[in-house]
Amino acid sequence: MHHTVKIIAAAAVCAAAAGAAMAMGGASGANVTYAVQGHIGEVVWNPYKIAPLTAVIRNGGYELKDVHVRIVPKTGGQEIAYDVSRRELLTHAGVPVFGLYPDYVNTVEVSYTRVFQGKEEKFEDRYQFYAPPVYTVSNGTPMQTTTMFNAKAEKVDPEFKDRLYLIDNQLYSAAPQGGRFVWNNPTGGALEWAFNSEVGIIDTTGAVRWYLMNTLINDTEDPWSSGFMMGFQQTDDGALTWGFGQRYVKYDLLGREIYNRRLPSGYADYSHAFDNMQNGNSLLRVSSADYRRADNKRVHTVRDVIIEVDPNGGVVDEWKLMEILDPYRDNVIKVLDQGAVCLNIDASKSGQTLSAEELAKQEAEGVFGDVAGVGAGRNWAHVNSVDYDPTDDSIIISSRHQSAVIKIGRDKKVKWILSSPEGWKGDLAKKVLTPVDKNGKPIKCEDSKCEGTFDWSWTQHTAWRIDEKSDENVIFITVFDNGDARGMEQPALQDDKYTRGVIYRIDQKKGTVEQVWEVGKELGHAAFSPVTGLCQYQPDKNSVVVFYSTAGLSFDLHAGGGAMDANMPQPHIAEYRWGETDPAVKITLKDAFGYQAFPVSVEKAFSKN
Repeated sequence: MHHTVKIIAAAAVCAAAAGAAMAMGGASGANVTYAVQGHIGEVVWNPYKIAPLTAVIRNGGYELKDVHVRIVPKTGGQEIAYDVSRRELLTHAGVPVFGLYPDYVNTVEVSYTRVFQGKEEKFEDRYQFYAPPVYTVSNGTPMQTTTMFNAKAEKVDPEFKDRLYLIDNQLYSAAPQGGRFVWNNPTGGALEWAFNSEVGIIDTTGAVRWYLMNTLINDTEDPWSSGFMMGFQQTDDGALTWGFGQRYVKYDLLGREIYNRRLPSGYADYSHAFDNMQNGNSLLRVSSADYRRADNKRVHTVRDVIIEVDPNGGVVDEWKLMEILDPYRDNVIKVLDQGAVCLNIDASKSGQTLSAEELAKQEAEGVFGDVAGVGAGRNWAHVNSVDYDPTDDSIIISSRHQSAVIKIGRDKKVKWILSSPEGWKGDLAKKVLTPVDKNGKPIKCEDSKCEGTFDWSWTQHTAWRIDEKSDENVIFITVFDNGDARGMEQPALQDDKYTRGVIYRIDQKKGTVEQVWEVGKELGHAAFSPVTGLCQYQPDKNSVVVFYSTAGLSFDLHAGGGAMDANMPQPHIAEYRWGETDPAVKITLKDAFGYQAFPVSVEKAFSKN
């Protein structure tokens, strides 16, 4: 709705004209009469600077209640609509608007009760205003051809049409500025792992409905704010937590900063995993900034430390995995495809592996840093997820370079290991779970291969407990099984590789594991994701999301040159109803280097807190 306000003052007419479409009054304006929108306050686009597809409609000094927002969809588009809680109305001094279309004059419908001097009036207003195009940085390569998320919805069952998926991609090219940083006192570390980030939210038509202007808080020329953004999680209050490089942060969906902190001084190189615990604290996967090895050498370690921080940023506990596990177990390290060691893509090494002699040479020459190897100060563990189990105060980690999911107690003792038994020694060997079939009968396994359909996960990403289906004795775990080095070997043909989303049922008392669900194997090499990815249970729809993040990544020889290039992946999001293997949702992203993708809830962000 529009109405007319006359503001008389001595300011210039041009100043009023600039604000006419947006403002409903305020401080003294020009001697001009103009039309404004709605019956409350002005529209403030992108109120916190970093979320350009959001806005706030100011309350105009009124008390508001019973607020409902609807973003009118484009023809054939997805509707976003939500109620607004009192907390959100007070926090933002007005009505939060989320889910605008980029490069488009959006229509936003808002119904509310306006309270003034004890009088209540109901209004239904209609606002129209423009949101600018999506912006992202260039990665400086010809492989990048679009602005953000060239997504195609191939299948969306009706009960899933309200889904919104957060996408966390990397612009696959390390920022040259960040690439100049090297930790060298003490030696080692992973600071130079500084990729540009591309973070947004799409709907089930593939349209971008939110994105993060991450460059405003992520400066690749500053070592303390550089780094690829990873480990996104939506908290119970609807906000997002994640980390990058030497920082961990929390922002709400309108872009309001809740906290933005440097890692505590004894730790460095956050990446991959940020878990908000049920006890109110958070788990971060970091490294030790100054670790003294048994040989008295001081190093930065690489992706092998978990810390627990309280809400004020204090460190209340740590898990030094190089002291809990065996950092010299080299079975998996020696069979990794050196062309794709996580995000360190080197096409010239595709299919190559490390020998025992090469590992020994690293140790003899004191080579440290973000290199696949064994021993503290090298990338021996590569932990890429951590999850808290409140039933016994333990953590569950996914260690890519051990091809193992491991549960560790508060006492730093290993409770169980989901992994091939090869290479585990002493007490750790006793913790390896025994595979069983649906009747509890042990499955015969030999040389990292098992009879039937059971398989361990290989160079996996994400291992998360399904809280809603687990108890203190039996737990269900979702795992994204990337599939490199499957069976503790590289296959004769690269096309034999495949990736799976897997659910395991673990009987913690009996020490057994049953594979209860898998998808992806039937898709073959086309969906093989050598690095990154996600498999996550969704309680709201009793479903499982699998993000085949680097499907289609392949290596081609240069014509006549002998060198190799990596072709851009064609990742896809698939969401499956519990127990089903035909996806209810499939959305494909074109030419994108994916990291993770998962549903986010608008209601959780604006209605339920």
